[in-house]
Amino acid sequence: MRTTEQSSNYNNLEQMTTLEILNGINSEDMNVAVAVGKAIPQVEKLVEGIVERAKKGGRIFYLGAGTSGRLGVVDASEIPPTYGVKDVFIGLMAGGDGAIRTAVEGAEDDREGGWRDLQPFEPNANDTVIGIAASGTTPYVIGALETARANGLLTGCVTCNAGSPVAAACECPVEAVVGPEFVTGSTRMKAGTAQKLVLNMISTATMIRLGHVKGNKMLDMQLTNAKLVDRGTRMIMSETDITDYEFAKKLLLEHGQVRAAVNAYNASK
Repeated sequence: MRTTEQSSNYNNLEQMTTLEILNGINSEDMNVAVAVGKAIPQVEKLVEGIVERAKKGGRIFYLGAGTSGRLGVVDASEIPPTYGVKDVFIGLMAGGDGAIRTAVEGAEDDREGGWRDLQPFEPNANDTVIGIAASGTTPYVIGALETARANGLLTGCVTCNAGSPVAAACECPVEAVVGPEFVTGSTRMKAGTAQKLVLNMISTATMIRLGHVKGNKMLDMQLTNAKLVDRGTRMIMSETDITDYEFAKKLLLEHGQVRAAVNAYNASK
């Protein structure tokens, strides 16, 4: 039996107090970071391959179904505002965007669906396809990985079962085996948390390696709200000899980006 389908270490959940339920969930969650830590060498291999291709204009496609697909869409959607780049990370899920909110019956069982969903993007050998599947058995993901690999794309996966069909279908599997869920089979819990942590690692490490962070700051972030304008203003002040907050803010708004503002200011000196 797959680890993610094994019976919970807890029983009679309906008889527990709220405190007992919360403590049990928390106790299980503590195993997640340990499992992800063991998978870091696998994540490293995948990121190194991604960066090599991304420097040539390659993109990273996340593919998944259900919770796994939604996690990929969330991670990909956060890259443009955080790092100021579009169409580098792209999240696709079985059933299309409508499935983000409402499950689409049978979509994850369509073995040709994943590769078909990639076609509007004209995938090429510089691109990477990462299948996200807690169970490691999702046909939508397996089919896309197999076809992408046959067409010369780099392929990876994020799964929570060892030795799964998804892992076998790709070059760079990441297996974060977190054990059975608190509620048997509810992989939106520990497995979903592990997948989120791994996706954070993949996208963040890639963006850093591609030069979108200086020191520890996101110099290319989009100015989508007042908090980020304030953060960007203070970044400019820390990166230059500017001490006037309002002048730094004016410079930021004029150039629309911390990096551009700093470069313009330094060039004018």
